[in-house]
Amino acid sequence: MKLLGFTADGTTRTGRLEGETVIGFAGNPPLSRVLAEGAPAEEGRWPLSAVTITAPLPEARLFCIGLNYPKPHPLGGEVKAPPHISYFLKHQAALVAHGAALRPPGVSPQFDYECELAVVIGKPGHRIAEADALAHVGGYTILNDGSVRDWQAHSVTAGKNFFESGSWGPCVTTADEVTDWRKLRLQTRLNGRTVQDSAAGAMFFGVEKIIAYLSTISPLVPGDVIATGSPEGTGATQKPPRFLVSGDSLAFEVSGLGILANTVA
Repeated sequence: MKLLGFTADGTTRTGRLEGETVIGFAGNPPLSRVLAEGAPAEEGRWPLSAVTITAPLPEARLFCIGLNYPKPHPLGGEVKAPPHISYFLKHQAALVAHGAALRPPGVSPQFDYECELAVVIGKPGHRIAEADALAHVGGYTILNDGSVRDWQAHSVTAGKNFFESGSWGPCVTTADEVTDWRKLRLQTRLNGRTVQDSAAGAMFFGVEKIIAYLSTISPLVPGDVIATGSPEGTGATQKPPRFLVSGDSLAFEVSGLGILANTVA
């Protein structure tokens, strides 16, 4: 099932996507509750073209994993198998929904993109064992971890949290539709040209290990979102570097999950 937030007829709603039809949930429960408790009764149907897709989980905590694929480091050097997981937090205000425009930082020309597989927790847990980790996954979505590279050089949190610099969505695909996360393929197309292309299985630290690690630090709750890192091909690592500029069009695709599309304002 593909869950989504949307606006229709002037009302913010939640529901599911079936082909080109959006089907609403009665009472518009938050998707975190749907992941934890199952889908409620349905109410209302709209053509996909008649709705505006919104952020899937506006109440979520956002955990992001860095340095998780073999690639040139966007700040110089090479990313090789690190000894430990590295994570940082992202603010909701740093992300826009599918179809919305990304906002250039204004203070830097080094505006970059990063396509990531994001895991959504559906079952709460604290100190989760790796062997049990996938039972806590409610679904998966796509996240573009927008990055301002020169600011990232002196503060990862600053470089990753510029207002409306990243995006996520369009849907949360429930875990029952993903038989093996390792076989999911991540691709980014910039103005129609493929710039990132990798299997999720190339990660240094897999979904199970990441969940076990984060849940050791803090209990995880339904609706928590974990972005698992981005493969080679970001703008900073191209020769010469190719940072985002006004008018650029981006399509972030993860096989089976859909396409997250944004332009640069």
